[in-house]
Amino acid sequence: MTVQQTIVRHFTEQFSATPALTVRAPGRVNLIGEHTDYNQGFVLPCAIDFAAYIALAPNHSRQVRVYAADYREHDVFSLEQAITPHPTQIWSNYVRGVIWALAEHGFSLPSGIDLAITGNVPQGAGLSSSAALEVGVAKAVQEYFDLQLDAAQLAGIAQFAENRFVGCQCGIMDQLASAKGRRNHALLIDCRNLHTEPIPLPEQLSVAIIHSHVRRGLVDSEYNLRRAQCEAAAQHFGVASLRDLTWADFEAGKQGLDDTVARRARYIIGENQRTLDAAKALRHGDTAALGRLMAQSHAGMRDEFNITHPAVDALVELAGEVIGTQGGARMTGGGFGGCVVALLPHEQVGELKQHIAKHYHARSGLHEEIFVCTAQDGAAPI
Repeated sequence: MTVQQTIVRHFTEQFSATPALTVRAPGRVNLIGEHTDYNQGFVLPCAIDFAAYIALAPNHSRQVRVYAADYREHDVFSLEQAITPHPTQIWSNYVRGVIWALAEHGFSLPSGIDLAITGNVPQGAGLSSSAALEVGVAKAVQEYFDLQLDAAQLAGIAQFAENRFVGCQCGIMDQLASAKGRRNHALLIDCRNLHTEPIPLPEQLSVAIIHSHVRRGLVDSEYNLRRAQCEAAAQHFGVASLRDLTWADFEAGKQGLDDTVARRARYIIGENQRTLDAAKALRHGDTAALGRLMAQSHAGMRDEFNITHPAVDALVELAGEVIGTQGGARMTGGGFGGCVVALLPHEQVGELKQHIAKHYHARSGLHEEIFVCTAQDGAAPI
C-alpha cells in the first residue's frame, strides 16, 4: 500500500468520509549553506523523496479536527476562538500554527476542515519534518479553498507559523525548499529576496543522507542563540545582516567584538561564499571543488559555529575516506546531531555503506541509517 493510499485509509477510518484532496510536501536536505538563511544569505537545498502527506475534507462546522496517524493522536480546535498552542502535543502546534498564520495573513478559513496527516521524514534528523508538515497543511488548505498564494508566499506563511507560533526562529530555507523543489535539481536560494535558481545535479552523483541517530530539537537547542549572536555581530558592524559583511569589512571593524560572536560572523561570511562557489561547481560538474567546499563548510560548522557533534564529525570523516575527490560530505541541518549529506558517484554507495557500518559504531556507540535520495518537486496535490 502506498503512503497516499495509507493516508486516505486513515482519513476514512477516522472521519467516516472520503478526503477531498491529498497533498505531498517533501522534506529537504541542504547541500551547503547552513545558518545563512536567517542572515539573508544563500543556501543550496534540494527537496527529497521523504515527505509529509495530508488528506483534507470540509466538515461543515467551525472546527478543525486533526488525526496524526504516526502518533495515533487527535487534536480539535475552534475557528471561533483565538488559536493557542496545544498544552502537550508538539505536533499539533505545527498544524495550529499554520491555520493561525493563514488567518494572520488575511486567509481565515471559511469553514471547518478535517485533516489526516502522516509522513516518513525522519524526525530530529535535520531534514525538515516540521517544515514539510507546515507546508503540506498550508498547501492543502490553499488548494481546497483556492487561496491566491504563490509558492514563496506559502513558504513565508509556514515560516511565520514556526517563528511566531511554535517559537523556533528558523529562516525561510526549509519551507521554501519544500514548496518550490524541482526534480533532479538543487535550489540556489537568495534568502534576502527569495529568488530561486534551479541548479542541475550531476547525473553521476547520488545524494546520500546518513542519519547519525544523535537526536536534537531546534527549539530546545542553541539554534536561537546562534541567531542572536549573528544579529549582535551585524549590529556591531552597522549592517542589516551578515549578508552585507565582506572580509575587508570584518577585518577593518572587528576591534572590540566578542571572540565568540566574531567566530560566528567569520563562519557566515565564509559559508555564503562557499554556497555560491558550490552552485558554480555543480553547474560545471567539478566534484573535486565541490568536495573541498563541503569539507570547508563542515570545518566551519565545527570550529567557528560550534554546532556539530563528535559522532557527526566521525561520519563526515568516514564518508570522506570513501569519496575522496569524487564528491563531498558535511553535516546538514541546524546542528547538534542529525544527519550528514554526501554527494558521491552511484557506484560508491555500496562501499560507503560498508565502510560506515564497519567503523561508525566502534567510534560513536551508535548505529547509522543511510538513505539514498533523489531531488524531488515541491509540495503539490497527488
